[in-house]
Amino acid sequence: MTETPSELKRTLRESVLGRRDALDPQWRAEASQRFAEAAQQMAPEPGTMVSGFWPMHSEVDVRPLMYALQDLGARICLPAILSKTEMVFRELIPGAPLVDMGFQTFGPGEEAPVVDPVVMLVPLVAFDHRGHRIGYGGGYYDRAIEKLVDKGMSPRLIGIAFDCQQVELVPDEPHDITLPEIITESGLRRFPLSS
Repeated sequence: MTETPSELKRTLRESVLGRRDALDPQWRAEASQRFAEAAQQMAPEPGTMVSGFWPMHSEVDVRPLMYALQDLGARICLPAILSKTEMVFRELIPGAPLVDMGFQTFGPGEEAPVVDPVVMLVPLVAFDHRGHRIGYGGGYYDRAIEKLVDKGMSPRLIGIAFDCQQVELVPDEPHDITLPEIITESGLRRFPLSS
């Protein structure tokens, strides 16, 4: 019996998360610092809203990159999950308190403005040579991106991962959104749009 794309993704997700979890925590912290070096390559216009995320488990700690972008004039926002299907982005105001967002993450509270990011740093579990990604299975980013597109926006999507998260092939499903760019500890990679 052939596995469905969802089943294949589940198997890949378990395998790649095992690899990522096995990375030495000290190495992971040092590698995460190197992501900030890509800020100059991807620096948007000053004032551009960039969505980051608070790292959970063994994810890349994207905060050094977010702060480097902020130093270059970007405004930063973080995701807030409102329900099992809805996620919004709230602006991260320097000095404002962060609240527990669940999933061992933190973000701006309800008083922070809800904003639409123009550049999105997208967390992922696995990716392939075409820029296809596997997330955690909740579909939050796919829906959030679709919502921005429905508003007439075309956000710049940049995946965030370690090199060890690359797989040979991510199974395609119609709702999947391809990432034209992914940053790893090796640097910024760009993928062709038609693949």
